[in-house]
Amino acid sequence: MSGSGCRFPACDNDFVIRIFGLSVVVSVAAVIAAYFYGGTSPLGAAQAVLLVLILGVLEISLSFDNAVINASILRRMSLFWQRMFLTVGIVIAVFGMRLVFPLLIVWATTNPRLGPVEAIRLALNPPTDGSKTYEEIITAAHPQIAAFGGMFLLMLFLDFALSQKERTWISWIEKPLARAGRLDQASTIFALIVLVATAQFLAQPADRHVVLIAGVLGLLTYLVVNGLSNYFHLDPPEDELDDGESSGASGSSGPSAAALATGKAAFMLFLYLEVLDASFSFDGVIGAFAITADPIIIALGLGLIGAMFVRSLTVYMVRRGTLDQYVYLEHGAHWAIGALAAMLLVSIGHHIPEVVTGLTGVVIIFASFVWSVRFRKKDAALEAVEG
Repeated sequence: MSGSGCRFPACDNDFVIRIFGLSVVVSVAAVIAAYFYGGTSPLGAAQAVLLVLILGVLEISLSFDNAVINASILRRMSLFWQRMFLTVGIVIAVFGMRLVFPLLIVWATTNPRLGPVEAIRLALNPPTDGSKTYEEIITAAHPQIAAFGGMFLLMLFLDFALSQKERTWISWIEKPLARAGRLDQASTIFALIVLVATAQFLAQPADRHVVLIAGVLGLLTYLVVNGLSNYFHLDPPEDELDDGESSGASGSSGPSAAALATGKAAFMLFLYLEVLDASFSFDGVIGAFAITADPIIIALGLGLIGAMFVRSLTVYMVRRGTLDQYVYLEHGAHWAIGALAAMLLVSIGHHIPEVVTGLTGVVIIFASFVWSVRFRKKDAALEAVEG
């Protein structure tokens, strides 16, 4: 474990296999399931496998910033809750967001209501009588989905951007934003201004009221979940904080083992992570319908492959202490979230290609990684001079 920068005893030379091994096994199982689901013809089976792999790559590329943010929260939780996130959390991610969520949209936006069984039947057997298809129903609900997810992610970004920070990355923007954050409830005020402007200037007249309602619900969801998470969070005693600081001096900053959240605090953080993951997955779920409307293929690709690898990547960063080693990575992830929130809201009135959504976050996070490496080299050089 020495020299790895890892804070947990479970980290050893083969911990990468243990963290990513389950994701690999599940991905292979998903590909095999897609092959048999594709039908008896080799062409149909190969097409199903290809679609599942494409959706898996799409989810990973769109959700790398999600993994970084998840890691910043997950490292505050005990090993038990980290395992819960990787096991129970994946069930919620796969079946909740990638399978049940689209079915709920179909149920909520059809008249008369279509139940889950009828919705799956509609997805697998597109109508030929001119009535709305499964994909068209999901696409028609995009303004509400984008408003809810966009406002939730915008609040997450604003709470970070408007907070006081010891270290800034894009200082010429972050420092003025931190000063503006001294205004009480600044993030909520700014978010509501953005929501009203979005509904007024981007949404179609017929969609303005649903955009406003969905946006307010997204904002309230963030305030409730984040508020409950803070309410149940127990600050560690001063001696535990001292221990954490001393361990940080030795190269593994962050919460000490004694200061990790457990019980109600960890449970609320777990719920917060699940809602956060759901908000991140909105663009992936909607983008998937540009590739296929088959709910089984979407669940296999986005869920079993994409979501599984994103969770493994999250745990990997926590165990490796990546956010402590690359100090601007968390900044980059939050700026990527801000960009994603903006694109979700803009997409209410204008189509944004999925490749733009995915690459924007990757470029921002890569830039923060490069800056982090430069900072480490400069810091190491200063220590060498002082030593």
